[in-house]
Amino acid sequence: MTTSLQSRAAALVLDAFLDYNARFSDITRRAKRRFERRDWKYVRVDAAARIDLYEVCVRETLGRLELLLEERLRSRTIWSSIRDELETLVAPMLDREFPKTFFNSLSRRFFHTDGVAADIEFVALDAEPTAGISDATDLNSYPAAGNLDVVCERILADYPFANGYADISACVNAIATTLRTRMREGAVRRVHSIDLVKSAFFRERRAYLIGRISTSAGDLPLVIALVSTADGVRADALITEVDQVSLIFSYTRSYFHVDLPTVSDVVVFLRALLPHKPIEELFTVLGRAKQGKTERYRHLFRHLARHPDERLVRADGERGMVMAVFTPKSWPLVFKVIRDQFAYPKDIARRQVEEKYLLVFRYDRIGRLVDAQEFRHLRFPRRQFDADMLAELLSQCAETVSLEGDEVLVRHCYVERRLRPMNLFVREATPDAARRAMRDYGQAIKDLARSNIFPGDLLLKNFGITRGGRAIFYDYDELCLLDTCCFRTIPQARFEDETRPLEEWLTVREGDVFPEMFPRFLGVPAELRLALLESHGEIFDAAWWRGVQQGIARGDYSDVPPYPASARLPGPAAS
Repeated sequence: MTTSLQSRAAALVLDAFLDYNARFSDITRRAKRRFERRDWKYVRVDAAARIDLYEVCVRETLGRLELLLEERLRSRTIWSSIRDELETLVAPMLDREFPKTFFNSLSRRFFHTDGVAADIEFVALDAEPTAGISDATDLNSYPAAGNLDVVCERILADYPFANGYADISACVNAIATTLRTRMREGAVRRVHSIDLVKSAFFRERRAYLIGRISTSAGDLPLVIALVSTADGVRADALITEVDQVSLIFSYTRSYFHVDLPTVSDVVVFLRALLPHKPIEELFTVLGRAKQGKTERYRHLFRHLARHPDERLVRADGERGMVMAVFTPKSWPLVFKVIRDQFAYPKDIARRQVEEKYLLVFRYDRIGRLVDAQEFRHLRFPRRQFDADMLAELLSQCAETVSLEGDEVLVRHCYVERRLRPMNLFVREATPDAARRAMRDYGQAIKDLARSNIFPGDLLLKNFGITRGGRAIFYDYDELCLLDTCCFRTIPQARFEDETRPLEEWLTVREGDVFPEMFPRFLGVPAELRLALLESHGEIFDAAWWRGVQQGIARGDYSDVPPYPASARLPGPAAS
């Protein structure tokens, strides 16, 4: 193979990545138009299309490489040369790790790589995608030495929308007044400046202006949330607390659509605002899910390499009938491996489980579903597994997990952030914290229902509690769309049936759900069950569920903002 052909192949890969990037940006830019026109149906269509685009481009690129290289495509030496050529080509790029990840996807797909193939991949566990980026992204800056109302007016003028602001004076006044109040409450003597990312962030039915406030007491994050109403755009909320901004960038939310010329510098900026947010989650929530996976892999396996005494153990909580779940003791991730056979009464197949996880990956998670990343062909040091956990994987997940010398090969798994299982949390927490968790559990079920999601299995063991006390659903094998369920009231028993077990005289069809029966399976003390009934008793009423279904059929939309009511600005509610 000539050097010229090596260069041509590397250039082809880079061109293919740039084509993917351009198509990614084309979809992303539509978000603003969807927001202005309130085309909410197509917001979800675009979100799914952008997620699917990566795999489409990988397949297209492999086809182009095959035409160029012909039989030489199978040579690992050739792939190694292409990698080296590509590294030179991308060196000047700010986002140079992105095309490297794209190349690795091509290589792994073609050679069905298990673990890591150092000869034909970019392998650098110590690599940091933001290394060398000393300056944050280019920002719109607004000195705040004068009237804050004038500053806020300039801000909104710099972020125009085709449908206009419904009442720009009211928006300016609400933002400026609330900002002054927040600063006084925080004992801030002076606001020096406000800096905002030049592009607005879009997700579902909201737009966000993201930035920081430089004050005499230090920098604070700033998020201005906008909604698009029939009358035009309105400012809906102002968020300045780190914990609340962190929720907006949560792993339980869908990905932003934000048109950025480069991404890594924006991640540097966001990381300064949210120092406790893992960098892989920032890449992911900006829509760069593959790069997020790469960074998650790097950080995990760097941790395992640097801490040889780290143990991979069974995750806390009840053993799942569908998944075997293990976790590093001191790293906040769980690995979920599908079992070869499912215990009774589970009557689904492996493919159905995978389809459930794919549904969640492509759906609006509304802050109540954890993002589950799909990984293939991971290799772990055998010595780091607890014996019991390894024995369970090898005996009950043998189609997916095997031993190869001193390594454990996991051919397929889902990786999620580790949460405290709710059934354990309510036993360990103070009574007040347990009651709050139960109330939020009920709200989580309502939020999911109104977004057309039925968890299927409402047992507390299938929910986790975040650091901030939110109830998050994470077990998806029985999850389904709400409009596929039939919610029924238990019929009055006939006289001759009153002494017989319910299952002997009640006819149940596939898709039938009896909400009245939910309480008997929760397994919580009476005081917690009472707290749930007092706050959300309607979730045990089939009529409530049917009403939600009817609203979904009419096109009703249940607004679930990613910030608390205390962050809302005065003025008309979002519509």
